[in-house]
Amino acid sequence: MNELITVAKAAEMIRAGSVLSLAGPESALDQLPAGNWIGGTIPYFMVDAGGTVVTEGQVFATDLTHLGQVQIASYGAAELGGIVGNAPENGFSLTIIPAFSQAHQRFAAEASNNPDAFLKPTVGWISGIHLSDAGSASPKVYDGRTATKHQDAAVVAYVSLPADKLASIEIVNLFEPGDGDVLHFAETSFHVKECIVNGQTVNFAQYLRSKGLDDGKLPLVGDFAGAHVNVSLQNIDDATGVVNLYAPVFAGVDYRFAKPVGDYAAAFRNRLADVDSKGLLTGCNCILNFLYGELEGKAIGGVQGPATFGEIAYQLLNQTMVTIRID
Repeated sequence: MNELITVAKAAEMIRAGSVLSLAGPESALDQLPAGNWIGGTIPYFMVDAGGTVVTEGQVFATDLTHLGQVQIASYGAAELGGIVGNAPENGFSLTIIPAFSQAHQRFAAEASNNPDAFLKPTVGWISGIHLSDAGSASPKVYDGRTATKHQDAAVVAYVSLPADKLASIEIVNLFEPGDGDVLHFAETSFHVKECIVNGQTVNFAQYLRSKGLDDGKLPLVGDFAGAHVNVSLQNIDDATGVVNLYAPVFAGVDYRFAKPVGDYAAAFRNRLADVDSKGLLTGCNCILNFLYGELEGKAIGGVQGPATFGEIAYQLLNQTMVTIRID
């Protein structure tokens, strides 16, 4: 199972002993009993029928019960090394972290430094809220063992697979670096005041405005030894002149702003046309793709799952679709 279901159905499955990863509004997740599940808040979902939808009365359930042995854990912001440290030798760590928390910021900045980070698959997403609730609600994650919610912790379902199965993480990034300026940053941070453009230090906010890039629709694309990793713009704080980001920029990395994407839905359908649904467990897609691509009600392919405030594929990603497959 990997689909939207009623709260009553989710509660029934939990009481029957199913092991679940759940996504849904806080009001829905609050109704669920204790059991073998993890969860995170979000009301936006990709579904087969109707494309990307917004719901307040359902939860999205991914059933982990029959994959193998599953253990649930939670970690505070200072304990995130345990995500990889306690990961199974063959399997994956399905992880949910609340947006804007210290756990979110520390995972983003530190996850790739773990020597086993790219050897043991960590996959998942960043929980969020309905955008209309900004300022009045906060993202949460749920440790289903006690049916408790947390604003600053990571919850993890460790799935140990049998020897004849293998987990693989796949990334769909619509964005490619443009041919504009090369940008560098002096330190790893979510909050940037200055950047180095073609060797010259400039005010980042002023640079964005002078280039017409301050609407945030195009991410920065970092070159990590040939792999493209996006960093999305959140806003400019006019009082301080600081540019706030949804993921950190890293010192020593070449960044360029992305080439525009004309039709997000068509681009996703094209990229997903050859995706084999066999073995596909679940996926997530960035809320910014949902917004800027105007994806509500538009089918984009056979991947189902939450539209999130960030994606996890070994490390934090932005404006990216992530899937996990069991082969």
